[in-house]
Amino acid sequence: MYLQQRTTGWGRLPRLHTLDSWAKYRNYRFLWTANFCANSAQWLQLLTLGWLVHDLTVGSSSSPFQVITVGGLVTLPVLLVGPWAGVLGDRVDRRKLLMATHTALAAVAAVFALLVATDRVQESWHVYVYALVSGSFRTIAMPTQQSLIANTVPRESLVNAYAINVFTIPGTRIMGPFVGGILIATLGFTWNFAIEAALYATAVFVLLWLHTPYRQTATAVQQSPLSSLKEGIGYVWKGERVIFNLVILGLIPNVLLHPVWFLIPIFTSDVLDKGADFGGYLVATTGLGGFISALTIASVGFIFRKGMVCLVAAGVSSVFNILFARSEWLVLSFIILGLMAFSQGTFRTTNGALIQLLAPDAMRGRITSIQNYSQGFVPFSSLLIGLFAWHTNSAPLASTVVGIVGVALSGLFFITYHKVRQLE
Repeated sequence: MYLQQRTTGWGRLPRLHTLDSWAKYRNYRFLWTANFCANSAQWLQLLTLGWLVHDLTVGSSSSPFQVITVGGLVTLPVLLVGPWAGVLGDRVDRRKLLMATHTALAAVAAVFALLVATDRVQESWHVYVYALVSGSFRTIAMPTQQSLIANTVPRESLVNAYAINVFTIPGTRIMGPFVGGILIATLGFTWNFAIEAALYATAVFVLLWLHTPYRQTATAVQQSPLSSLKEGIGYVWKGERVIFNLVILGLIPNVLLHPVWFLIPIFTSDVLDKGADFGGYLVATTGLGGFISALTIASVGFIFRKGMVCLVAAGVSSVFNILFARSEWLVLSFIILGLMAFSQGTFRTTNGALIQLLAPDAMRGRITSIQNYSQGFVPFSSLLIGLFAWHTNSAPLASTVVGIVGVALSGLFFITYHKVRQLE
């Protein structure tokens, strides 16, 4: 438990642990800074790619579909590259691997910035190619970024460090799109890709100073890559079944509920009768809710069992999904969306921290890549939800149905996942 007490003149008050790991461990600070730069680059890229495709396809009836497609292509490589990224992370020096992938991402972004500046990007498929290439490198980087957390802090500080690292995701989701939108409106697309390259380059520079004192000797190098992959899958399937349960539980917020956020523009215009500015505020609210969630966990830790928090958060986020679908009042929509993001953020932080605690370091890369594998299915779940909303001509109905399915699955898992409920 991270919740401790201290005596003050006013009685016993909890001591906050918000930045304990950041303050105590120099190597963790380097990793956190590098992750902050990389995640800022990612959100800046996602915003810019969507608007660039929109600009290239303006006036076309297929423009909305092409804009959605480019967002999905960024995560699509997870299905093919993801498992092997984990194998690679368990066979080589993770710091050097992360430096290599960030170097590649910086180079690709710089080249694309040059192509945009010289008007060589004229078709949407040019953007698709860039999204797939950069998405492939990001797929390698993601499990490595997470695995390195446990290599820079001792086990007793892992939950706090993991929660602080989550700051870099919703925090940059608030900042990156906000700044990127201003740059697009004032300077065009080129500078966004140039800044993206600079952010990845900065991450590489910071990682030069990183050491991993809590890294164990890799054992995967003693096997073939295929045998190593089979070992990781077998460990999750048979050796530590509770990890498999946590991965399956993650399908609810990550694959089922998350695509509903892509419908926010439709909710904004059709239900709330507002413009793109309010749509941006709603998206920023999702970042704020996730940030407050991570801040709370980092500050006071867990009062209840982590497994219970994980199970309850999945169900609560599904309930808020239904409530948001039925809300027609702007202020209430902001509140519900923020609470939905808070509950989803609580789930992701808790779920991820539990998996990192349960994973042996020699297999941490493979297990983390299995955890992230569900992200590759987001384009398909988004397509199904979008088609349902299109055929029913009702985004609120689609969101309501998704929320009901989420509540049902959460209830089923709560009843059947006994070992998850017992996790401290």
